[in-house]
Amino acid sequence: MRSKLFCAALIGLTALTAAAPAEARINQRQNRQQQRIANGVNSGQLNARETYRLERREGHIANYEARSRADGGGLSGRERYRIERMQDRTSRAIYRQKHDAQVR
Repeated sequence: MRSKLFCAALIGLTALTAAAPAEARINQRQNRQQQRIANGVNSGQLNARETYRLERREGHIANYEARSRADGGGLSGRERYRIERMQDRTSRAIYRQKHDAQVR
């Protein structure tokens, strides 16, 4: 009985510690993507329209994350997955916009 309780506590603790790095990873990635957009603006790789669209996408992700966290209990696995997919698509859009032939 005691070992079952210990195992259950260990599994619960593992689940909690696994969620924290995932949420930190989301925030770190948001910051990196914001830096990539700013670098594109500074270097002239992004024009005003491209910057506006990319920033709007980033804002949409931030709003979704805030709404998801407002439910209470942090982010569920499904919500984290959806946010990471949104970030994947935005990352590809940043790359495409920075490397197209348009300039300021």
